[in-house]
Amino acid sequence: MKVLVCVKRVPAPGAKINITADGQAVDTAYLAFTTSPHEECAVEEAVQLVEKHGGESTVLTLGPGDADEQLRYAASIGINKGVLLPIDGTDWDPQRTAAALVEAIRGIEAADGPFDLVLFGNESADSGNFQIGVRVAHALGRPIVNGIKGIEVEGGSLRARREAEAGVEVYSLPLPAVLGVKEGINLPRYPTLKGRLASKKVDVAQVEPHGELGGQQMVTLLQAAEQVSQTVFLGSGPEAAPAIVDLFEELGLLK
Repeated sequence: MKVLVCVKRVPAPGAKINITADGQAVDTAYLAFTTSPHEECAVEEAVQLVEKHGGESTVLTLGPGDADEQLRYAASIGINKGVLLPIDGTDWDPQRTAAALVEAIRGIEAADGPFDLVLFGNESADSGNFQIGVRVAHALGRPIVNGIKGIEVEGGSLRARREAEAGVEVYSLPLPAVLGVKEGINLPRYPTLKGRLASKKVDVAQVEPHGELGGQQMVTLLQAAEQVSQTVFLGSGPEAAPAIVDLFEELGLLK
């Protein structure tokens, strides 16, 4: 089975995000970077599928040269190959990104054969556009379902599960297919020392990306309002007990 995972380099969750003075980009001076959480689960799912069914897995990203770090991290937990589509400057718009991914996927498949399954994260942790996977699947002429929390491959098809208000929805898709994986489908493993060392030897191919500008254009980025929590000190020792009881009564915890 051949599985491709498309990932994105994003600022580490929990970091304070600052905007450049011109409002056109995120100030990355003091930021750490990682893979989007949904995509971390997609990488883990690809490794598990290959472990179960045999075959090979590939991770692909469009981003700066430093995104090689995210590709090698994926390799350290079991992904077999990496492909980087290097770009300079700010992120490409969703249409242009999808077009570049489609061209790269077609090129890889022409050389090495088609992928049975292409995995995306449900959405990226930074922009959250929910578009790239859908655009790529449409251009490749393959079925796609997002929000996936379970995958079972059965011969030439797969069954994909996602949660819904009424319970669980189950989809049967012919292969090749595209899925948007949601965080919680699995628990991503941590790389071992052996995996870390092996990832340094993995050949990460660089492919020049091509894609025309889309109709969407970023105008400006706005700093999100900071949420400040106020802490009330109720006291210490036995003298704090009355204040705690009063608080419990106010919250309706005492009958």
